[in-house]
Amino acid sequence: MRVLVITGAGVSAESGIPTFRGKDGYWRNLDPAKLATPTAFQNDPKLVWEWYRERRERIRKSEPNPAHQAIVKLAAYAREFLLVTQNVDDLHARAEWEGNTLAREKIVQIHGDIFITRCSYCDLSSRNERDKEVGGLPRCPECDGLMRPGVVWFGEQLPLGEIQRVENFLDENACDFALVIGTTATFGYIIDWALRAIASNGELVEVNPEETSLSRFATHLIRERAAVALPRLVDQIFAQPPKL
Repeated sequence: MRVLVITGAGVSAESGIPTFRGKDGYWRNLDPAKLATPTAFQNDPKLVWEWYRERRERIRKSEPNPAHQAIVKLAAYAREFLLVTQNVDDLHARAEWEGNTLAREKIVQIHGDIFITRCSYCDLSSRNERDKEVGGLPRCPECDGLMRPGVVWFGEQLPLGEIQRVENFLDENACDFALVIGTTATFGYIIDWALRAIASNGELVEVNPEETSLSRFATHLIRERAAVALPRLVDQIFAQPPKL
C-alpha cells in the first residue's frame, strides 16, 4: 500500500497549539500573520523572536495527540509512505505507536522547522539559537549575521529541496490513499499534490470539520476532528484487502 498524508494546523491544534486563523491565534493582541513576515523581522526582530521563543516553549510542553499516533501506525503498515506537513512543530516526529516513530526521511516539513535557527545572510543552520547572542538576538557564528527562525514566512518561497522530495515521491508511483487532514487547503500545491497522488484510481480522503477548497475533489469526506477520526480511519484502511 502506498500512502501520501498531508497535514495542517488542525492536527496540531488538538495538542493545544493555536492556529494562525483560529480564535486563540492572537498573541499579545497582535496578528501572528503580520509577525510571520520578512518585513516584521526587519522592523522589529526582538518582537518576532519573543513570539517564536514563546511558541517553541509552548510546543515543547505539548504532546502528540491520537491523530499523530494514528499516522505513525499507518506509516508502519504502509509499503511506501510520505507525510507532508504544513506544521512547523515537532509533534509528528515525537509521536509513537507501539514503539514505532516516523523516520525523518518520511516527513517533509514544507513550511520549515520552528526549532531550526538559520542565518539571514549565509543560511547557516543550527538547532541552538543561543550559540551566540548580541543584545538578546542570536547572531551567526560564521558571518555575524542576524539569525532567524527556520520557517517559511508569508511572501517567501517554499524550500526547493523539500518540494523536490514530494515531487520525487509522486513521480515514483501512484498512491492507494491520499489523506488530507486538518488543513484549509488554501495553497494550490496541497490540491495539486493530493490529486496527483491518486491519479490512478486512488482514494482521496479529507478529514476536516469544515468544507475546504479540496472538498469537491475528495472521494471520502470526514467532518470530524482529526484526533477523533484518524484512529478509526486508519483501522478501516487496514481492514481493506491490499492492492496488488
